[in-house]
Formats: sequence, structure tokens, C-alpha cells
Amino acid sequence: MWKKLILGSLGAIVAVFGGGFAYLSLKQPAMRPPSTRRVEATPDRLARGKYLFMHVANCADCHSDVHFDRFATPIKEGGLAVGRPWPTELGLPGTFYSPNLTSDPETGVGAWTDGELSRAIREGIGRDGRVLFPLMPYGEFRNMSDEDTDSIIAFIRTIPAVKRKQPITTVNFPVNLMIKAAPQPVTAPVASPDKNDKVAYGKYLSIIGGCRTCHTPAEHGSPKPGTEYSGGEKFGLEGKGLLAVSFNITPDNNTGIGTWDENQFLEKFHQYKEYAEGKAPPATPENFTVMPWLSFNGVEDDDLRAIFAFLKSLKPVEHVVETRPLAAKK
Repeated sequence: MWKKLILGSLGAIVAVFGGGFAYLSLKQPAMRPPSTRRVEATPDRLARGKYLFMHVANCADCHSDVHFDRFATPIKEGGLAVGRPWPTELGLPGTFYSPNLTSDPETGVGAWTDGELSRAIREGIGRDGRVLFPLMPYGEFRNMSDEDTDSIIAFIRTIPAVKRKQPITTVNFPVNLMIKAAPQPVTAPVASPDKNDKVAYGKYLSIIGGCRTCHTPAEHGSPKPGTEYSGGEKFGLEGKGLLAVSFNITPDNNTGIGTWDENQFLEKFHQYKEYAEGKAPPATPENFTVMPWLSFNGVEDDDLRAIFAFLKSLKPVEHVVETRPLAAKK
């Protein structure tokens, strides 16, 4: 799983690593000083930021204390944005923790500046200057518009402080050196997408929502050319008998969503409303998923329609995927 999340950064360094250990040890990641600009918390930004944080960009999913043993990992009561450890069974190269994003100044981000938050979200550099592991999808979030980034920051400032210190992630050698190539400073303004262009806006949402990352097969840590959105990436806790494989969401008639209509697509998201309201069942080999259905249940219908329009515009890729290979065969 972690190889997928690093995407192309590892592959680009492997050739250098053999003869460049010293170089990589001394190399500093690409970074710029954080902006000193302060984000104004307007009502529109707060509403948009909450929507993105809780639903589209899945910030709440990854930075909250969750029930790993239930369908789609619902957030525990009082666990919003307090951070969490990641299961070792995922096979990540180290010991991983999502940081506390509440406004607590000691254990959360209450003391961070807006510029430091923006740099971490889109450029992968922590407040202390260290490289964030690409489990934090800053490679995709660098495509997030300036306005949407500001909106998320404005909303984060409203999350009540919870004093819960999370350990700092430790990345194993040699991956700790390899990820130095991942950060890329955002040096030009990123405009907001035109919502009237459904395909373009749907593409934008699919990127910041993680669709492209999770539904594109990887080869040697990089997206496999010509297979975008065709599924096949493995996610799960195989040691616990829980494994999910991402579905082909290209418009292929036989193996993807080519025969789906818009209503079917929307219904796929709506069907988990009861689960999102606190009734998610235990995770089993038959229903295990890392797809954030509970947060995506709150994505607005017009946004889902835009995503569907974009997916329908893609090149069909024939790729048979068994989404739950460990489920009991009937």
C-alpha cells in the first residue's frame, strides 16, 4: 500500500540510491519558507472548509480516532481530528501516526501559522521542516485551489482543542531518504475550478478526493501508464483476513462502470446513509473496505454528478478486478 502512496518519488530515486547514499543523506528536500499571509475566516470559507475536511478530501477520516474493526472505520465519539496510530498490519515502512489537528496549542495545531498549515497540506513539509510521508496525499493536494486550501485551514481553526499528543512518525531506512524527493513547493497561484464545467470540476474533485490515487494501478511505486482509474490496488489487513481491492471506475462496459447511469452512481453513495449515521456493522472479509463511504455519503449530489461526468469521459480500460479476494466463496 505504501508503495502506491509514494507514487513516482521512489522510482525516480532508486537509480541514484545505489551510488548516492551520501548524497541522499545530505540532500535537503525542496521547500520554501511558509507564507506569512493569514486566512480570513469568512462564513463561506468555514462552510466550504467543513465540507471538504469532513467529506471530499477525507481529512477527518485519516486524522481521527476510528473504529478499525467496523465497516469503513467510523469516527469514535470525541475522536474527531485528534490523530491516531496506523495499524502495523498495513505494511507501512515504519511506525506511523496521524497528527492531532485540533486547535490545542501543545499537542495539536493551535500554535501553527496558516502558512505552515498550507505548506504541510500541499507541499508535504511539517512545521519543523521534516518531510511528511506521502500517506498524507500532498502530491494530490498540491492541485487543491488556493481558496479551498484556505477554507480547510479556516475550518481547522474551529475544531475544539483536545489535548492528545501523538508520537512523531518514524520512517524506516532507506525510505526515509527516498521520500526527500516527494515535496514540491507550490510557487504559483492555483485557481478554483469552474463548477459549470462538470467534467473539469469532476476531475478536480476526483483528485483531491483520492479517486485517482486509489483507483490507479501502481508499478514499481508509480502509476502504470494507460491504466488510470482502472482499479486493482490492494488495501487492507491481510494478517487479519481483511483485504479490499479498488474497483475499475473507467467506463468499460464489461469490467468498469460503462453501463452505469447517473442515478446508479449516486445511489452507490447514498446506500450507506444508515451506516454514516452510526450504524456501521463489524468489518468482515465480505464487506471490508478502505473506501471512505461514510464521509463520502455527505458529498453533495451535484459534486457526485460532476465526478460521474468526468469518469464517463475517461478512456475505457478493460481490467477485471476481484474487489474482496478473501471473502468466502459461495
